[in-house]
Amino acid sequence: MENLVIPLVVLIVLIGAALVVFAVRRSRRSVPPQPSAPPTEVTTPDEVTPPAGAPTGVIVEPKPTAEPEAAPEAAPEAKPAPKPAEKPQVEVPEPTAGRLVRLRSRLARSQNALGRGLLAVLSRDRLDEDAWEEIEESLITADVGVESTGQIVAKLRERTRVLGTRSVADVKMLLAEELTEALDPQLDRSLRASPQDGRPAVILVVGVNGAGKTTTCGKIARVLVADGHSVVLGAADTFRAAAADQLATWGSRVGADIVRGPEGGDPAAVAYDAVKQGIDTGVDTVLIDTAGRLQNKIGLMDELGKVKRVVEKHGPVDETLLILDATTGQNGLEQARVFMEVCDVTGVVLTKLDGTAKGGIVIAVQRKLGIPVKLVGLGEGPDDLAPFEPAAFVSALLGTEHPDAV
Repeated sequence: MENLVIPLVVLIVLIGAALVVFAVRRSRRSVPPQPSAPPTEVTTPDEVTPPAGAPTGVIVEPKPTAEPEAAPEAAPEAKPAPKPAEKPQVEVPEPTAGRLVRLRSRLARSQNALGRGLLAVLSRDRLDEDAWEEIEESLITADVGVESTGQIVAKLRERTRVLGTRSVADVKMLLAEELTEALDPQLDRSLRASPQDGRPAVILVVGVNGAGKTTTCGKIARVLVADGHSVVLGAADTFRAAAADQLATWGSRVGADIVRGPEGGDPAAVAYDAVKQGIDTGVDTVLIDTAGRLQNKIGLMDELGKVKRVVEKHGPVDETLLILDATTGQNGLEQARVFMEVCDVTGVVLTKLDGTAKGGIVIAVQRKLGIPVKLVGLGEGPDDLAPFEPAAFVSALLGTEHPDAV
C-alpha cells in the first residue's frame, strides 16, 4: 500500500505543475507584449555611428586611431629691439689753416670796391695830384678811414717817386705791401683757447643786435673743434627765445655740450654754470654767447659787465671777441669803443665780409682801435669763418697771387 502512495503523490505534483505552466502560457498569449524602450545611449564626441546590422542598443566603441602629430609650434617671432634714439651725426670740420686762401673768391665784391678802383688809378702813365686825390677818395670810400688813408697814401707816393715805378705789376706790388703793412702782420691773431693751470680757457662773445653773433659763436665752436679743442657752449643769451636752440644745434653738429637756462633767466648764472661744467668735465674751452645789445643802452652794457665779473669767480676771461658786421663800415668803430670800455675786447670777428662790405673796415678797426681782427666771415656755410691772414686778405682784394694759394 505504501508503494502506491509515493507514485501517486509524484503524479499529483507533476499534474499540478503542468497546469500551472499551461495557465501561465495562456495568460501571455492574451496580453500583447509591450515594446521595450531602447537603452539610453550617452554619446561623447569620440563615439561613432554603429555600423549597419549591429544589434539595437549596442554601442560600438570607435576604433582607436592614431592622433595626428601636432605640427611643431612656430617659434615666436623675435620682436625687433627698440632702436636707440638717433644721436645727431658729429661732423669733423677741416683744419682752419689756409682757409682764407681757399675762400679768396668770396672777396670778389670787396675787390671791386677797393682793389680795382686803386689799380685803375695807379696804372696810369702819369700820377699827378688829381690821381693821388682819387686814390685817397677810393680808400676813404672803402671804409679805410681818413687817418689811415692819409698814412697809406703818403708812403705810397714816396715809394713810387723814389723808385720811379709805373708798370701795373710794380704798382700793384707796392700797394699790396702798404696795405699789408697797414694791417700789422705782427699782431697776435691766435685764439687763446688752450687750458691754463688746470682750468679751461674762457671765451666771451659779445656784439650788437643783428651782427650774426649767435651764428658766429657756433662757427667759432667749429673752428676750435677743427683745431683739436674740446668745447662747452654757454647759452647766456636768455632774452631771445631761439638763441639757445640755435646754439644747441651748432653744438650738436660738432659734439659740443651746451649749458642753458630758462628763457628770461639770469645770463650771468648761465655763464657761471657753463664755466663750472667746463672745469668739471675737463674740456679745453668754454665759449659763452651773450645777448645782443645796443651800445647806447647803459643797463644792458652794465649787465654784460656783470656777466664778466661772475665768470671771473672761476678765473680770468681769456678772450673777449667782439662780433662786428663789416657792412656797417665806420659805425662799427663806435660800437667797438663802447664794448672795449665794458669788457676789455681782445679780438674782432668781422662778419659778412663777402657781401657789400668794402674791405677797408679791416684796416680801420686795427689802426683806430689797436685790436687785431682774428676771424672773418666770408659766407653762410658752417665753415666759412676763417682765421684772418693779412697777406692772403690783401692778395684776394687786389687779385694778386698769394704764395699759399691752392
